[in-house]
This record gives sequence, structure tokens and C-alpha cells, in this order.
Amino acid sequence: MSPTTVIQDCAVVTMDADRTEHRTGHVVVDGNRISSVQAGAAPVIEGARVVDGTGCLLTPGLVNTHHHLYQWVTRGLATDSTLFDWLTTLYPIWAGIDEHAVNVAAQGGLAWLARTGCTLSSDHHYVFPREGGDVFAAEIDAARSVGLRFHPARGSMDLGRSQGGLPPDDVVEDRDAALSATEAAINRWHDPSPDAMLQVAVAPCSPFSVTGELMREAAELARHMGVLLHTHLAETLDEDSFCRERFGCSPLDYAESLGWTGSDVWFAHGIHLDDTAVKHIGATSTGIAHCPTSNARLGAGICRTRDLRDAGARVGLGVDGAASNESASMLEEARHAVLFARANWGPQALGVRDALELATIGGSRVLGRSADLGSIEEGKLADLALWRIDTIAHAGIEDPVAALILGAQPPLELLLVNGRAVVEHDRVVTVDEQSLAREVASVHQSLIRKAG
Repeated sequence: MSPTTVIQDCAVVTMDADRTEHRTGHVVVDGNRISSVQAGAAPVIEGARVVDGTGCLLTPGLVNTHHHLYQWVTRGLATDSTLFDWLTTLYPIWAGIDEHAVNVAAQGGLAWLARTGCTLSSDHHYVFPREGGDVFAAEIDAARSVGLRFHPARGSMDLGRSQGGLPPDDVVEDRDAALSATEAAINRWHDPSPDAMLQVAVAPCSPFSVTGELMREAAELARHMGVLLHTHLAETLDEDSFCRERFGCSPLDYAESLGWTGSDVWFAHGIHLDDTAVKHIGATSTGIAHCPTSNARLGAGICRTRDLRDAGARVGLGVDGAASNESASMLEEARHAVLFARANWGPQALGVRDALELATIGGSRVLGRSADLGSIEEGKLADLALWRIDTIAHAGIEDPVAALILGAQPPLELLLVNGRAVVEHDRVVTVDEQSLAREVASVHQSLIRKAG
């Protein structure tokens, strides 16, 4: 267990229910939990590690609600494509991934997420090549190496190209095999405890790569085992057309007919939703992972974040697959959420504190962890980000939250996950960044050669 840590003389944005902020304050961490959050000077605690936060802003750690970590080694491809064309280009490359590729990709992706303030990341992994080995275990091992809290979602695809789906047949699974492997992953890895560093969700990929039978049975499995459900939904107009032509209804209507709405469900994207759909998602407390950067890169559209929040939906942020968001920065997602909402719906569409809420307590609600994560409160887990905002990039910005959200990404002075330092002085301390970068480049080239 980590020793007592005192972070002092910094601005503190708690994101608690009252949205308490301290212009100058301190936080005391005992082990892996927060024991005190107060304004003013910190007490002297014998033997504690004292972190000088002068010139810094302390926030809850950021929560990433949607990612595809394996894609970290396939970035920079199909850069001007729509989603369906992008997938068609990349599936043959992804068919070559194996345990080593996924482990390296996940380490690289998670290390960079840590550098951007992320303390909890989900991951939606749905590509399981027949000769790839245990790729799900490989990304879990990567998360342990980096030290982030991790919510991998065991994905699946059983609707290959020969059956009218999008993915090649050699990367889809038999339905029964996929369900069996998903159940085994939950039994092996899922930790339901409040302190959990690892929780597993059930995540068939999407309506255009999964049969209705697998979607329905996956929902039944998740509810039987008490875990969350995740899938892509309403991301593009192509998907909307696919569902209406194949199923005679909208993507949301199709998903709901298979049991896919409710407080245990979260969808990635949720862009192409009409007023009725937005209200229904809110009424059922379904979650949405808003991925503004990826959505813009693929030209998919922009999620109606304000309308969904006003309707009662749980909304968080996600960086999405690194092959459709090369920057993969959680802090950038918060900034883009603000800018893209305002570009579409005006300057009051989303505030800077709304964006920080989406990135912290909003994300923890989406992932079912808000009782212990997402805000700086006594008794909550010590997942904290300390940002330096006194450099030339931010000096003179009156509002520290505006500096964080609207300014350039500031140096990350300290990132604590479960009370343990993962980033110090803007450097990941749990892995060797330089050697990992070389491994990522090597795996990328290997996959390109294999596909070519």
C-alpha cells in the first residue's frame, strides 16, 4: 500500500455534488483513498510524502469510456476515409494481430493516456484472430504494467462478409464460442469490489458485425453475471441506412428490441439520434461514450451532448480507436467536446466545467464507478491528476479550469492511480517510454508487412 501523500498549495476542482473548488487547497491521501480535501494550508503529517502543488491545478483523474487499444500500432492509415471504407482498409491488417502486438499496443496506448491525465480506461476489444493467442489477457497484462485502472470489454463479431456483415470471415467467431469465451473472461478477470483495478464488460461489436442472436444472448449473459454491456451505436449515417434496410428500424430501436438499453448499458458514439431517441436514452439512463475527435476525423458527425445530458443520459468521453484518433488524448477530448458543441449549437452549448465533468464524474457514471471514482472527496479512491498551469502556455489565464480545457495540454506534474504514482514531472514512471516507442514502431512495420 502507498504511504500517506499530501498534495498542497494548489487549486483544487473537486467535481463533488456541490462542484466545490478551492483556489488554494490541499488533499491528503492515505494508502489508496482520499482522507481529506480542504481549502488552505495542509497539516504537517509525520512521514508523509509532500507534493508542492504551487502553480498547479488538481483534478480527478480522467476517465476514458471507449477505446480500441490494439489499434495503437496501426495509426496513420486510411486518413481520409469514411468509417466503412476505413474499416475495410484496416481489417486485413488487424487480422494479423497476436498477443505480442496487442500487449505492445496496449502498453503504448495506456502509457500515453496516462500522460494525458487518464487514470481509468475502458477498452473494447473485438478482433480475435484464430492464431493470435490470448489477446485479451495480453492487454490486461499491459494495463498492470502501466498501472492504470482498467475496464476491458470482451467484444465479439459473428457476422462476416459472407453473411452480409462488414468484417472478413477470418476475424469473426462462432456465436457459441464467443459467448463461452466472454463468460470465461468474466470468471477469470472481473473484480466487483469497490477498490477494483480490473472490471470486465460484455461488448458485441456493432449491428453490422454481429447477429441479433449474439446481441440478445450477450445481454442475457451480462445480466446473469452482473456486468455492464457495451457496443457501438448510431455512429454514422451508413449504419443508420444499414439497420433500416436490414432490420426495418433505427439502430436504437434495433438495439432495444434485443435488450440493449438501461443503466447497465453504454453505447459508443450515439451521434445520429432523433429527438425521440435522445429522450428514450435519457429515460432509460443509458450511457453514451462521446468521442468527438474520432467522430470528426471520420466525418461521422457530432454527438448531441447537451441534449443527452438534459434528457438524463449518462455521458462520458472516449478517445476511440487510436487508428481513428492518432492523438488519443483524454484532455483533448474534453476540449473538442466544448469546441465542437459550440461550433454546432452556439457558445452556451457546453461550458468548460461541463467538459471536465464529462471527463471525470460523467465517465465514472458511465462505467458504473461513481461511488468511488470521478471526484475528489473524502473516502474516494485516490485517482488524481496534478496539472502545471504556470508555464508560458497558461500563465495569466484567470480561470484554472479554462486554462486546462481551452489551453494547450499542460505538463502533468503528477498522476496517482489507486494512490500510486504513474506519471511524475510529465514522464511515465512505470514503463520505459523510449524502448516502448521502439517496440510500437517495430510491431507496426511487422503488421504492415504481414498484410502486404
